Amino acid sequence: MNFLRRGTSTGSGSEPDDATTTEADDRETVVVGERGGRQTTGKGRPTPARRDAQGKRRGPVAPAPKTQREAMKRARALRGTKDDRRKASAERRKRMMAGDDSVLLPRDRGPARAYARDLVDARRNLMGLFMPLAVVIFVTVIVPIPQVQTAGSLICLVMLVMMALEGVMLGRYVVTRVRAKFPDEQIGGLSYGWYAFTRATQLRRLRMPGPRVARGTAIA
Repeated sequence: MNFLRRGTSTGSGSEPDDATTTEADDRETVVVGERGGRQTTGKGRPTPARRDAQGKRRGPVAPAPKTQREAMKRARALRGTKDDRRKASAERRKRMMAGDDSVLLPRDRGPARAYARDLVDARRNLMGLFMPLAVVIFVTVIVPIPQVQTAGSLICLVMLVMMALEGVMLGRYVVTRVRAKFPDEQIGGLSYGWYAFTRATQLRRLRMPGPRVARGTAIA
């Protein structure tokens, strides 16, 4: 029998080197037996290294700058691209704060949503203290004084219950007003109620889009 095995070195007891392995990958492997022959064709090319395959997937890598002037020019171009992205982001945020529907998230678009935001922004809500209350809860937890922890926990619990009740009442109020203002639109009670609740729990200056009306304004 003849065996031409791929990847076998000619030396005795030595490991195959890279050149032998590459040649074995390139040629065909043939196995001949007594009862018949079988021919297996190799893939005809060496297996690429992992870094070479990843480099092909990522595309060509720009060569390193040869001179300091070229390096400075490339750095200025990169800095200009970052500045453009920063300006575009600032412009987009400005338009979102102004309530431009073309850049708002889908949940904030439409005149019905804008009207709901105006109803929330025109009211003074206890829920606006939700974030400061969270800070108070954190402080009462870490203070190692049992009396402070007990009093703080009780106050926070009462505040949370009052906020929950106010949120339910605010949601019903907003849904009723929006449905009366836009009778031809399908206004989901849960959707608009939750929208009003989440906006009311945010600090006024952090609301997105920004408030268009002042507190106490009568919304028609």
